[in-house]
Amino acid sequence: MKKTKSLYHGHRFPAVVISCAVRWYFRFSLSLRDIEKLLLERGVVVTYETIRCWCDKFGARFAHCAKAARRKPGSTWHLDEMFVMLRGEPYLLWRAVDEHGAELDVLVQKRRDKAAAKRFFRRVLRSNPLPRKIVTDQLRSYPAAKADIPELAHVKHVFVKAAARVNNRAENSHQTARRRERQMCGFRDARRTQAFLSCFGPIRQHFALPRHQMNAACHRAVLKGRFATWHGWTVTAAVEDVI
Repeated sequence: MKKTKSLYHGHRFPAVVISCAVRWYFRFSLSLRDIEKLLLERGVVVTYETIRCWCDKFGARFAHCAKAARRKPGSTWHLDEMFVMLRGEPYLLWRAVDEHGAELDVLVQKRRDKAAAKRFFRRVLRSNPLPRKIVTDQLRSYPAAKADIPELAHVKHVFVKAAARVNNRAENSHQTARRRERQMCGFRDARRTQAFLSCFGPIRQHFALPRHQMNAACHRAVLKGRFATWHGWTVTAAVEDVI
């Protein structure tokens, strides 16, 4: 049997430690130093800079697995954008979610014009099926960009007033990013912010279950299943790669 190089080749820590640190960072509002202390309490001596390298290297792969494992996205896209300050400069964080609140994609851009909206539409289309309906606020960049994309020509476009808070599905999806932004004392670099949020959304949502819609026993059972799935991506797969 042909041997393939493990994803964790060259790392002195086992896969279970690395995957646990990455999961903690993207799932909970913990700093790298917080995770360093939690691992130290469990007998694992590692620096926060090493944990940063783990998150940079493995975060995107684990997020891709989380996206692949979730249920098929809904047929309605809710799109919205929010301002973030990166080193004193305003940027736009574009986000698309479906009618169930599942994050479809995010994109950090400098502008809010037609070209930026078109770029975001094409990014979401690359990884998601064509929607039946698109819901946005009254920003005129959306219809202008949609008209230039042939795939979206016959997709229904619904406008809502942002001030009326009717587009709650998209606006509420920004809350987790805002909460993490405050915990990190603000985002700083556009490239790193894009990389972080692209991993943060799928990994967080893999474990963030609708607790109010299930009893305690059901919640524990589903969460155990999610942990088993995560273990299969990050630990079991690493063992199979070297067999």
